[in-house]
Amino acid sequence: MRIGVAGIAGRMGRLLAEEISASGHVLVGGTGRGDDLARLAPACEVVIDFTHASTVRDHARILAEAGVAWVLGTSGLSASDEHLVEQAAGEIPVVYAANFSPGVNLVLTLAKRMAAALPAASYDAEIVEMHHRQKVDAPSGTAIGLGRAVAAGRGVRLEDVMETGRNGHTGARKDGAIGFAALRGGQVVGEHRLIFAAAAEHITISHQSFDRRVYATGAVRAAAWAVGRKTGLYSMMSVLDT
Repeated sequence: MRIGVAGIAGRMGRLLAEEISASGHVLVGGTGRGDDLARLAPACEVVIDFTHASTVRDHARILAEAGVAWVLGTSGLSASDEHLVEQAAGEIPVVYAANFSPGVNLVLTLAKRMAAALPAASYDAEIVEMHHRQKVDAPSGTAIGLGRAVAAGRGVRLEDVMETGRNGHTGARKDGAIGFAALRGGQVVGEHRLIFAAAAEHITISHQSFDRRVYATGAVRAAAWAVGRKTGLYSMMSVLDT
């Protein structure tokens, strides 16, 4: 399988290159800062992209025009960015995930089921995440994914119940709110906790990543899965369920 890597010179890009080679697939090449994905795409069957939200518009157009599958792990996408991803998925198979770790995706599934079973009026949902000091977006994409899983389980839109950056006299906590706290420091790869807090009990689901390679391994697995699929927008759980 011929795989290209957008942002191959970055921290994740280098790991992806190693994992592609180790898995027996062909690493066609990659793009660096300022390089044109349009030159790389025609030689690939799939491109793995962990770059920056600012590249999504161009990458969606280029890969859709080239008919090349897209594995997208970029975080910090806006609603309009995600709309562009959905549009591209009308032309090519797209695997878009906040996190490509199998463990995190199973936690997301569990979060949705728990949220559906625990009444929002009685069980307050709080999400706490910590990442390395260089991370530029907050809350993290994985934290947002957890929030969306909880919101889906409760049958609401995350945008309508999300609370971040509490400061000063905020008033009593709203029923059904989903709270977020983002911590940054050191070189933490990724830590996430989802807490359901009721008067009589607390339930916590947590996940810790110790090596970014787990994301690269999952993304290469997703790339192999995506090639030959019909057009559409898929998640990492789509990959794990097959």
